Amino acid sequence: MRTRNHLISVAAAEFDRNGYDGTSFSRLSRSADMSIGAVTFHFSAKGELASAVENAGRSATRRVVERVTARGGPALDTLSALVLALGRLVETDVAVRAAARLTQERAGAGPEWCCCWLPEVRELLEQAAAQGQLDPEVDPRPVALLTVHLVGGVVARARRGRAERPGEVTGELGELWWLVRRSIAAAPGEGAGEGPTEGAAETPTETEMPK
Repeated sequence: MRTRNHLISVAAAEFDRNGYDGTSFSRLSRSADMSIGAVTFHFSAKGELASAVENAGRSATRRVVERVTARGGPALDTLSALVLALGRLVETDVAVRAAARLTQERAGAGPEWCCCWLPEVRELLEQAAAQGQLDPEVDPRPVALLTVHLVGGVVARARRGRAERPGEVTGELGELWWLVRRSIAAAPGEGAGEGPTEGAAETPTETEMPK
């Protein structure tokens, strides 16, 4: 099991860096410091190994989604916490980034990675609208789509390694989400306030919102 997990970890880094087509068993065996025979003993085909990486990334994502949404509280605060938690996860977990890439590039892959969290984003936006936390003119559907693009941008930026400091990409996402939140939130006195609540700030995977 340790060897299998090691291979999944090495493969995640290779798939994240080079994509599915750019990763070969020979490259994987060199990176894992194992013979090709030892690799194929655990995974008989590259697609099987890619599926294992996808599953690892999805599982890590679902754990974060379930942990954040289980806290309850105002829907817009929970949504803010979830968006920033996803950003932090993408920045720190190579298997999550690899899963996001593989589910887009690999023929026969399962649902795209965003399907692990997008239903909760949509549901939270609908709840926020029902609770009067959103501006009445805001349609939750394009906001959900914007969230996909924002988190997808974090995936791409983290993969390119452009951040100079740990947490920098997540911090940038926090600034962008703050602007989004201000633009969609109900005016003060009409619904929930614009700033993040104590419950939203409790998540250890988010950065502080700008004041």
